[in-house]
Amino acid sequence: MMICVTNRKLCRGDFLERIRQLAAGGADVILLREKDLSPAAYTELAEKCLAICREYSTALWLNSFTGTAAALQLPVQLPLSVLQELTDADKEKLPAFGASVHSLADAQLAEKLCADWLIAGHIFPTSPRGMDFLREICSHVSVPVYAIGGITPQRQAEVRQAGASGCCVMSQMMQCPDVSAEFQNWRRMI
Repeated sequence: MMICVTNRKLCRGDFLERIRQLAAGGADVILLREKDLSPAAYTELAEKCLAICREYSTALWLNSFTGTAAALQLPVQLPLSVLQELTDADKEKLPAFGASVHSLADAQLAEKLCADWLIAGHIFPTSPRGMDFLREICSHVSVPVYAIGGITPQRQAEVRQAGASGCCVMSQMMQCPDVSAEFQNWRRMI
């Protein structure tokens, strides 16, 4: 599974057009990261992205904004610290939620807190934890784990061999000149 993570500041061209290209091109999930926005601005953007994603039957996950996720009934990716603060009543309002993890202890805690999936990183470039880290996480939890950080088409097989259910990609999908060609490149390497 490929999760395309958004970043307006890295986006080449119009952001909503890039969302359309990602949804049309084959993203399994678009994770609307944009955590620098106010709750109102994030909700407005999420509604626009959701309309585009629905056209292409592409899943949209939100990031951090639990109120928006509950209102729109969309899955949400959370920092572990935010997940730890959610009450059972808060969790019941969300259709699904995942957690960002950076250690085995984080992963085990997130699973105990009922996370539906984990995003583990950074696997490669910035402060890389590497493939041993990813293998350790995948072998110690029962929920799906997605790798983030420096994942390239050439590295996705290695990520899957480590036990990950897929990967998250931001920079390449936000900056590539041709989204369709980029997806073809990724599919060729699977």
